Amino acid sequence: MKHIYFTITGTDHYFGQDFFKPDMKVTLVKEPDNAYDREAIKVELNGLGKVGYVANSPFTVMGESMSAGRIYDKIGDTAEGYVLYVLPKGVLCRLSKKSLLSALSL
Repeated sequence: MKHIYFTITGTDHYFGQDFFKPDMKVTLVKEPDNAYDREAIKVELNGLGKVGYVANSPFTVMGESMSAGRIYDKIGDTAEGYVLYVLPKGVLCRLSKKSLLSALSL
């Protein structure tokens, strides 16, 4: 199974991104009632709460990342990911394989 990458965006609206470090665990939480994006997935950190969102626009998805819309149906209500790189335009992460719904074969 290949890795699934995603970009955290919108960090400037919360705590910034300077504190993100490689291997840091993040929690993804679906927001089906989000008024702006029905496939919104917020990103949380223990002790801080919401720190951003999984990018869902061609302008914010970096490299080989999947958009929130592409991973939305591949995960349950929550999932785990790990920070790989902190870049000027976003935080590149890898989705934990154990977070994938078992019925899916990628």
